[in-house]
Amino acid sequence: MALAGIRSLLMAGLVFGAASAHPALAQDRGDLAPYAMLRSLQFVQDSVVRGDHSAAEMQRFMLETIDQRLRTADPSVFEDPRNVDAALVYAMSGGNPGTLEYLASRDIAGHFDNRVADALRKYLNGKGTLVAKTLSDMAKEYQDEKIGPYLALVSGNVSVAKDPKSALVSYDWARLTAPGTIIEEAALRRSVAITVDANMVGPALSYSRKYARRFIHSPYASQFADFFVQLVVGHFGEITEDDVDGALEFMDADRRREIFLRIARSAAIAGKNDLARLMSGKAEALKGTPTPEALARLYGGLAGIPTKDVNTAVQAIDDVPDEMLTPRDRALRQAAKAIAEQVVSRPTADSFAQEKPVKLTNTEGAKSQVAPPRNEIAGPAPATESPMAGTAAKFDPAFQTYVNTGRSRLNAIDEMLKEESSSK
Repeated sequence: MALAGIRSLLMAGLVFGAASAHPALAQDRGDLAPYAMLRSLQFVQDSVVRGDHSAAEMQRFMLETIDQRLRTADPSVFEDPRNVDAALVYAMSGGNPGTLEYLASRDIAGHFDNRVADALRKYLNGKGTLVAKTLSDMAKEYQDEKIGPYLALVSGNVSVAKDPKSALVSYDWARLTAPGTIIEEAALRRSVAITVDANMVGPALSYSRKYARRFIHSPYASQFADFFVQLVVGHFGEITEDDVDGALEFMDADRRREIFLRIARSAAIAGKNDLARLMSGKAEALKGTPTPEALARLYGGLAGIPTKDVNTAVQAIDDVPDEMLTPRDRALRQAAKAIAEQVVSRPTADSFAQEKPVKLTNTEGAKSQVAPPRNEIAGPAPATESPMAGTAAKFDPAFQTYVNTGRSRLNAIDEMLKEESSSK
């Protein structure tokens, strides 16, 4: 449906909803109560994180419309506390920070809680750490009010740098008081990030399961996937194959395959070959389009290079067509082949004295899949990398790590050969 048609339907719904409660407000959408308009914004934002990405454009429209309504509202509108809450929630929902300042500065009747308005203005202007204690106290004070979950999320955001455990408490409260909403999505995703970075394996796995079951269709799910891959690669052993399968069991096959491939690639680069082979096999078992299957063979082959089946591994990665690989993966294969050639070549007198340089084609990193603008609650969403997309970019440091690891193994082999030769 055309955007204009969607807008008309939404505004018709707004007018109908407002008319049922306040008939006088149905005459013109400019007379709609801000709290009624905010409900529609919340519905749209919640739809986005549940997977309706087409609603992102409507979200921008709603933010602009509410902004205009708040700035042109008669001061008497804010005699209704619901409209005051609407203005505060709008500011914490990706709205124009200047609008809250505009309203608070003209509030001669005392409808706005100046403490809340001032703390939020500082937060929205990047000075949240100055009011961290205030925001924490206000989140508790308003925990049973409409703005409670939003204040809890904001409080977590400002405390995460200095007190991650306190931030987790705030995020837990935010998601438990606003289930199924964009608030819960943001709180869960940030909880995964905190626990993974802090090596809190049990809680990280628990938060990951919850996120994967509820919000895997969110435009920010790629951020979650990055942290989940980091968790599995960094702690496999403590985390089992069953744990990985349990966390991903509610995803469709395509999404499970993509995460298996991400884990396999990271594990291969990190030298965790058993994990790389395991995840490559799981990805390949989920039959689908040729490209993911080719990547599974590539990562599985990379993991096989340090083993006695190196020739089979080289053949496996050679069999993957170039057109099915991104420039990053083509460069990774090139580095792996260079290492494999040195592994299988017979040592010469020169091999103990010098090292031939490995020539790699500089590549440009894949462009990030960036979430739609102004679709994040209480803070911007950082761009994340998608391994399935990209064009040529700068040299990937991960390739250098892979090459360095391989070279160190070759040096060790050379030393062993040298010692064996001297002993004869």
